[in-house]
Amino acid sequence: MKNQKGFTLIEMLIVLAIITTLLILLIPNLASKNQEVQSKGCNALKKLTENQLQAYVMDYGTYPNKVSTLVEKQYIQSDTCSNGKKRLAFDQAGNNEIIIVDNDG
Repeated sequence: MKNQKGFTLIEMLIVLAIITTLLILLIPNLASKNQEVQSKGCNALKKLTENQLQAYVMDYGTYPNKVSTLVEKQYIQSDTCSNGKKRLAFDQAGNNEIIIVDNDG
């Protein structure tokens, strides 16, 4: 008879228990980092938009009325952060500074 090597049922259950334990520890950690990653992505979009705003001013000699004009003129692809909860807008003081605001307001 051949000597077959392989996992026994007990060994397989132990491996599955270890993998399950690692996943239980890892998933909450990933979820808590999501907000931080979204925030960094939104800040990067803000910096890109600020640079493209300067390119727009050099091309047209004036600031646009709203950030969405940069999207329409294809200076940026989107004025909304990747999670869709925040967007870019000009501040209300009228000094053409770009700020991050909630998408609903």
